[in-house]
Amino acid sequence: MSSPSGVEDSKEDEKDEESNRLLPLPSSAQSQSQSLRSEEDSDEVAFEAREKILIVDVEEPDSIDAVDYVPPFSWRKLWLFTGPGFLMSIAFLDPGNLEGDLQAGAIAGYSLLWLLMWATLMGLLIQMLSARVGVATGRHLAELCRDEYSNWARYVLWFMAEVALIGADIQEVIGSAIAIQILSNGILPLWAGVLITASDCFMFLFLENYGVRKLEGVFAVLIATMALSFAWMFGDTKPSGKELLKGILIPRLGSKTIRQAVGVVGCVIMPHNVFLHSALVLSRKIDPQKKARVQEALTYYSIESSVALFVTFMINLFVTTVFAKGFYGTPQANSIGLVNAGQYLEEKYGGGLFPILYIWGIGLLAAGQSSTITGTYAGQFIMGGFLNLRLKKWMRALITRGFAIIPTIIVAIIFNTSEASLDILNEWLNVLQSMQIPFALIPLLTLVAKEQIMGVFKIGPVLERLAWTVAVLVILINGYLLIDFLKSEVKGLLFGFLIGSGAVAYVSFIIYLVFRCGTSPSNGLSLELSERIT
Repeated sequence: MSSPSGVEDSKEDEKDEESNRLLPLPSSAQSQSQSLRSEEDSDEVAFEAREKILIVDVEEPDSIDAVDYVPPFSWRKLWLFTGPGFLMSIAFLDPGNLEGDLQAGAIAGYSLLWLLMWATLMGLLIQMLSARVGVATGRHLAELCRDEYSNWARYVLWFMAEVALIGADIQEVIGSAIAIQILSNGILPLWAGVLITASDCFMFLFLENYGVRKLEGVFAVLIATMALSFAWMFGDTKPSGKELLKGILIPRLGSKTIRQAVGVVGCVIMPHNVFLHSALVLSRKIDPQKKARVQEALTYYSIESSVALFVTFMINLFVTTVFAKGFYGTPQANSIGLVNAGQYLEEKYGGGLFPILYIWGIGLLAAGQSSTITGTYAGQFIMGGFLNLRLKKWMRALITRGFAIIPTIIVAIIFNTSEASLDILNEWLNVLQSMQIPFALIPLLTLVAKEQIMGVFKIGPVLERLAWTVAVLVILINGYLLIDFLKSEVKGLLFGFLIGSGAVAYVSFIIYLVFRCGTSPSNGLSLELSERIT
């Protein structure tokens, strides 16, 4: 039998608990809580909580609550995770890549198909590491760079990322404009095609209002359009199956095809795409505090990215082999480019029920439109992540699109006079993007190997060495392209001095990035991520 005093004590405890629950916090605790909330609200995020896709579990409730329990493979879950990898893969199919494919086929024939395959695998490795950073930390690469580097360094990184994005966007918009010119029978000039392509910004804003899945569905249609168009061309031209297999299985590289080989590898790593993929994976609602959920997400994203890049490899293969069959060893091989490719195809294969010229134009338009929209997407994440800007999405999209469209219109008006001038422009843009590759790869590879950032999901030493080998190889190949281009273009002592001074500053900043990431990150980031390690 309980004593009266014991009953009174229990009643007093209940009253205390009730009062603690109902009464407000002390002013100091309340102000601290409000400051934490305001700090969270002030931070830029890739996706709001309401925008994220919920990953539905079909397992037993007890299994769901287990921290280390990784559910078995589920096709339904794979479908829910499918999307970010296909958006990322569009950078492998932009008009700049297609031009590299057709020139590789026309000049080198089937001999560089093995390099196309291995370059795609290298790109897959880098993009999987980008996704790993996003899933394991719950933040994308631009956000992590904002906390990891000093103010001046992150502003330089942001500027370099924007320059790379503008360079890629000019190529993509020009590619779309060329496709519009083809499909309009030359009625619409290049600058008009640029203005039409610029309107994709508004289409992007319209689609984004309907949710991430609707946007991913549109990109799936555009990728399917490319696949169908270029597969149709492949079926029409009937390239040699024997030469195709030899090109994939037997490595060959001649002195006359080095430039095309450099182009094939150099087009694989797009700086803005590295930032983009780390943000796209945040569109799924994953708790980075639960190791099993992170591991499950990484598994599904790896499968999805592999399938997406296999599709891009096949599309690039179709384009390369079509032009290898039609133009390898011909007088047109050395002069073919994105501008005149449709004309050469029409002269070679004629019309028919579905003229190959228009099939090429449809595929090129799908490539240009999809890549410009993903460029707008990437620009939002880059600007928001590095600068922590809390802007409305429509405002960020307009600013991002304006950065690219204004110089593109100027370029279209100036370079609309001849095919040769557009080819020269394309070479300059390739060099511009090649210069920016270290400023995406070095932060990615240093951060993904740091325990303070990644916790238990940091990459191991073997994978780290492999990733650095790939990165150094890509940087050296693009460095070769840069040096080869400058040797032919740089003339005059003053211009040479300016280029030399810029090269010293460029190399110095790369060295800074490598050694800076050897130090510990900011205190706030370390505190947040140390909880995940424990």
